[in-house]
Amino acid sequence: MIDQTQFALFLAAAIVLAATPGPGIFYVAARTLAGGRAEGIASSFGTGLGGLAHVAAGALGVSAVVLASAELFTALKLLGAGYLVWMGVRTVLAARREALVLDGSVPAMGVQRAFREGVMVEALNPKTAAFFLAFLPQFVDPAGNVAAQFVLLGVVSVALNTAADVVVAFLAGRLRDGTGARPGLVRRLREASGTAMVALGVGLALAKRPG
Repeated sequence: MIDQTQFALFLAAAIVLAATPGPGIFYVAARTLAGGRAEGIASSFGTGLGGLAHVAAGALGVSAVVLASAELFTALKLLGAGYLVWMGVRTVLAARREALVLDGSVPAMGVQRAFREGVMVEALNPKTAAFFLAFLPQFVDPAGNVAAQFVLLGVVSVALNTAADVVVAFLAGRLRDGTGARPGLVRRLREASGTAMVALGVGLALAKRPG
């Protein structure tokens, strides 16, 4: 069973990560601007399904680590906290040097193809696998059913990410209908979310671990 405090920390971190403008959100925005809201929503659910494939694979991998060594599992958790800090720093730095370009250069492809491409893009993304393996073990109690906990946390994380992507699809749909882009606002939001990730990573590294 997952410790309630750890689960609350997980939800806070997962919500921040889901709301952080990153490659996935930009991908959905581009798909929506190119082919409309339906295409953006289809790509959102496609990436969600692709993410679940990584959750299933990660559950088996983390279970193997726990069975092999409790020390390795603790090291994996601390590595995950460091990874969260690194992601936050990278988000802040990227926000300050990148501009959001939504120029309609991405061609439309249709709803079914957008869904299939979303699945493939996420399922074949090694960074997604690395993220789940680094992030989720921080919140798993090694004394419990590790695989089941990993799957639960993974499904919640994927659901939050998909929900955020769907929201982006609706907002990008409005943008496509004539609302002007605001890259300055996007930059400030990315900086704020990156700072929040750094704070969460430091807090998780210092928090008492169950088990």
